[in-house]
Amino acid sequence: MRTIGPSELILNPDGSIYHLNLKPEHIAPTVIFVGDQNRVEKVTNHFDEIEFSTQKREFKTIVGNLNGKRLTVISTGIGPDNIDIVLNEIDALVNINLETRSVKNELTSLQIVRMGTSGSLHEDIPVDSIVLGKYGLGFDGVLHSYEHKGIFEPELENAFIDHCDYAIEKARPYIVSNSPVLEKKLLSDQIFSGITATAGGFYGPQGRVLRLALQDNDLNKKIESFKHNHLRITNLEMETSVIYGLSKLLGHQAVSMNAIIANRANLTFSKDPYAAVENMIQYTLNRLTA
Repeated sequence: MRTIGPSELILNPDGSIYHLNLKPEHIAPTVIFVGDQNRVEKVTNHFDEIEFSTQKREFKTIVGNLNGKRLTVISTGIGPDNIDIVLNEIDALVNINLETRSVKNELTSLQIVRMGTSGSLHEDIPVDSIVLGKYGLGFDGVLHSYEHKGIFEPELENAFIDHCDYAIEKARPYIVSNSPVLEKKLLSDQIFSGITATAGGFYGPQGRVLRLALQDNDLNKKIESFKHNHLRITNLEMETSVIYGLSKLLGHQAVSMNAIIANRANLTFSKDPYAAVENMIQYTLNRLTA
């Protein structure tokens, strides 16, 4: 049995895991990810009971119950690199014995639901709507650091790369599907779905120009115009693909819910983004705990 060294699995003096400051008892079967630490309480304000709360850096966690269902809500901060930290650490909390530093014989599969904000790429997906990511398209390269055999969608990837004439010096785009179980629970005729693209940054990686020129000025237009087997790229954000990829590799189920607060196609922004986020929170919690 392999023992994981202290430099690889870092614990705090109280036995909690390094970045999240959590112990195994703090991870419920269903874990909700939000980016903004202030959004954690916006979610848990709906709970019937709060049992635990902590924060270290941008990682705020509240554990509680809603309609008899125990939920853990964690703020991940922004970006794929933060998701790499959060997902690996919550998996370690449920699937590694922290005392013996060895992987458990019986593994736990978590349900992971992202509630995030995003920008739509099409005029017919308006601000204040909700998009469920059927697939995550990653431009970030994080998943290429892991042995990822069998979790990608090569046909979709190759079609996208050919369509965009994607630059070979960049990380190869990867595509991973969501959890069909969670999609069935959360999808309805009120929700848009498609491919959610995940960028490795907010400005240049999403086609925004301030003072720096872009490597490909037309990339956003190519992304918007991509279609394959009735699928299109619906929205652009910074977390979904890594959540999907690491969840599949680690044996968890994941789905991403996105409140659309900007429309990149018609350059509009929600007049009340907080209301849009609150609508997504209420919808998702109702479907999860029904």
